[in-house]
Amino acid sequence: MKIRESVFCDTSFFIRLLDKNDPHHGNAKGYFRYFTENGFPLMISTIAIAEYCVRGKITDLPLRNLQIVPFNLDHALRTSEFAKLIFENKSSLDLKQRKIIPNDTKLFAQADIEKSVLYYLSSDTESSKIFNLLRNESDPKFQFINLSTPYDLQFGILDL
Repeated sequence: MKIRESVFCDTSFFIRLLDKNDPHHGNAKGYFRYFTENGFPLMISTIAIAEYCVRGKITDLPLRNLQIVPFNLDHALRTSEFAKLIFENKSSLDLKQRKIIPNDTKLFAQADIEKSVLYYLSSDTESSKIFNLLRNESDPKFQFINLSTPYDLQFGILDL
C-alpha cells in the first residue's frame, strides 16, 4: 500500500491562515485549499498546537482537516542529531530576529521521521535558515515551502 504524501504545517502557517488581517493570509488560504482539494493530508505537531494556543484557542484550528502528530522517542532522537548539527554550525547562521529555537528543530525532526511528509509549510524565514543549514549538512527528505510564495507560483499552476 502506497503512503499518501502529506504536508507538515508549522505554527506560523496556522497563525497566517486564521488571521484575515495577516499579509500572508491569502497565501495560507490558497495552500490550505490546494492541499485539501488535492488529497494531501495536513499534519500538525502537538508542539505546534502548544505554540498556537499561547495566543489562540485549540477550537480555532481546523482540526477535522488535520492529522495530529505527537512528539515521540524517534522524533527526540532525530532532534538531537539535528540540534547537534545546528549548534556546531550556528556561527554560519544569520539569525537576525532570534536565537536558535529548539521547537523548530523538533518540528523539522518530526517532519523528517514521518515517512509521508513531502512538504513543510511555514512563513518563518528564520526557520528557513535553519532548514537550509540542515539541508546542506543532513539532507532532510522534505521540501521547505515559504508562505511568501503563493501556491500557484510554487507549483507552476496556470490560472486560465
